[in-house]
Amino acid sequence: AVLFLVANSFPFLAFDMKGLSTQTTLLTGVVDLWQAEKQEIAALVFLTIELAPALQIGLLLWVLGPLRFGQRPWLLPRVFRLLRHAQTWSMLEVFLIGILVAIVKLLGMATVVPGLALWSFILLIGVLTAAISSFDPEEVWEQLEAGP
Repeated sequence: AVLFLVANSFPFLAFDMKGLSTQTTLLTGVVDLWQAEKQEIAALVFLTIELAPALQIGLLLWVLGPLRFGQRPWLLPRVFRLLRHAQTWSMLEVFLIGILVAIVKLLGMATVVPGLALWSFILLIGVLTAAISSFDPEEVWEQLEAGP
């Protein structure tokens, strides 16, 4: 959750081209697409790089937080179903590949400086992937059946 907050709070990339500098954040692309009258694409990008990952992180905390303290998470079956849907729509890796391709293409035209948010985003992908792959709903149910 901390990596997600950092990735959304700090500059993602900075560009310097012929004395003109600009910084981007994760939401800059969504806003630019929206303003360019491409609302459908902006909504899809927002869903896949902001909403779905935030939902994944929040739902994992929803389940694992109470379990940590010996409590039963509220609405657990619905949360598991929603978590599966969020996993399907979360496409951080695809977005990162697109960013890396864009950086390589821009290197010949401008100076590109990666920001703290980019490094946080890369770490977030690894941490979230590890968390999701090690999360076993059956183990959660077994722990709940065993009791405190």
